[in-house]
Amino acid sequence: MRTLVLVLALSLTAFGQAKPEKATKADVDKWMSELSNWNRWGAEDGIGSVNLITPAKRKQAAALVTEGVTFSLAHNTDTQKAPDNGSPFKLKMVNSGANPAGQFVVDDYEVTYHGLAHTHMDALCHMSWNGKLYNNVPLSSVTAEGATKLAVTGFKGGIFTRGILVDIPRLKGLPYLEPGTAIYPEDLEAWEKKTGVKIGSGDVVFIRTGRWARRTAKGAWDPSQLAGLYATCAKWLKARDVAMVGSDAATDVMPSGVDGVVQPMHQLLLIAMGTAIFDNCDLETLGAEAAKRNRYTFLLTASPIAATNGTGSPLNPIAVF
Repeated sequence: MRTLVLVLALSLTAFGQAKPEKATKADVDKWMSELSNWNRWGAEDGIGSVNLITPAKRKQAAALVTEGVTFSLAHNTDTQKAPDNGSPFKLKMVNSGANPAGQFVVDDYEVTYHGLAHTHMDALCHMSWNGKLYNNVPLSSVTAEGATKLAVTGFKGGIFTRGILVDIPRLKGLPYLEPGTAIYPEDLEAWEKKTGVKIGSGDVVFIRTGRWARRTAKGAWDPSQLAGLYATCAKWLKARDVAMVGSDAATDVMPSGVDGVVQPMHQLLLIAMGTAIFDNCDLETLGAEAAKRNRYTFLLTASPIAATNGTGSPLNPIAVF
């Protein structure tokens, strides 16, 4: 009995919870099958778990609007090169006040939006595993002309559903998480318990790590170290049947903590589950406004650019209270 008590004691954290489950590459490989949504919505499906946003879900989400106030979840474009912004946003004035085109001024944009600087959406063609994309689509379907399948145009009808903010720094009484901090399913459940909000089918879940608050306080840093979701969160999110996942960084904790897998959350979400991702959202205003109201659910709207054959899109998600 004394030995059993000792073993139990050693298995508990300082908060009285069991230590988080650790994952290996073999686990992630296994979950690629176990968590798969391939063919769940048919062999030609190109939007994956966004299918869970049904007309009934949209009507329920619309009913969440009680104040009519909106908050952007996009970070302003960044034109300065930095450790976390290797491809700054470029704005070129074609016609300015010095040389207007008649009554008009005109500009031209250039942005490499995938990465860690610009708010964007990953389409399901963005990542492959063993030569396959989501729903058994071959990687060869992405050619020099772009993605012939699973392109971002599948989402041109927009995302309109219940959004949920999971504010992990606020859960832990911190202004932000330090780079490399892993978020586990136990943290997601603790947030549900704290707020009384249960994440469910068709929801879009936003994970705040406080990345932009820390950047403001301490400056940019090497993005090989980022707070984010640990691999085991994929199982938890699949069990809840979420439609999409977003965060203020790369979604994955980095380094991943899983030897041999660089971004297991991206791999499991995009390829196995068919769950599109919002990266580099700015959740600072949303976090403050949600805390002020003690309300962490809202109507979410987001519309990617209808870029033919595109692997994703910069965009501006909106939270409506």
